Amino acid sequence: MKTVLAYGDSNTWGAATVPRPDDRYARDERWPGVAQAELGSGWHVIEEGLPGRSTVHSDPIEGEYMNGKTYLLPCLRSHRPLDVVVIMLGTNDLKARFNVPAEDIAKGVGELIKVVKQAEAGNDAGVPKILVVAPPPMLDHTGEKPEYTPMLEGGYAKSQKFATLYAAIAREHGAAFLDAGQHIRSSAFDGIHFDPADQIALGKAIAAVVKTLA
Repeated sequence: MKTVLAYGDSNTWGAATVPRPDDRYARDERWPGVAQAELGSGWHVIEEGLPGRSTVHSDPIEGEYMNGKTYLLPCLRSHRPLDVVVIMLGTNDLKARFNVPAEDIAKGVGELIKVVKQAEAGNDAGVPKILVVAPPPMLDHTGEKPEYTPMLEGGYAKSQKFATLYAAIAREHGAAFLDAGQHIRSSAFDGIHFDPADQIALGKAIAAVVKTLA
């Protein structure tokens, strides 16, 4: 059995844009569950999505535990051995309170890649394959809910740079890369989360890349 760790934020957790119990998509609707179905019984996809998680920032409002770098090492070690680690983070780094450019958000992803490489979390204490997924751009302000606008002020322009910057970071560190924006778009519901059809499309796209890695 091959094992995949899906490491992300609310879009990996399955935050719903349509009515669902607890505002969360069911397992078979969330992209990790869709990827599991696509990969088949020879694979195990572990969901590690935390709403609000950033790449490397301890959130002064939502909590220090939102720091994706701090939690990553124990997460990797607890789930080892891993064949593939999928990282899709950065949307929460767009929050105005962090005030960081898109280039630094991509570098934050690079720091996570370094953690994976040093964790001895692959087979025989090796390095699992790494897939970096660039989140799709935010929907522009005409599609956002008003309550998201102040929190993510300035985020739209930064999110437009994710695909190019993340691809460069992946190349620099020898990781695989997927531009989610080539397969899905953010929801008009709030500008950042994914509608059901897009969760499905993303799960299928990620599974297709994972198959080539392990």
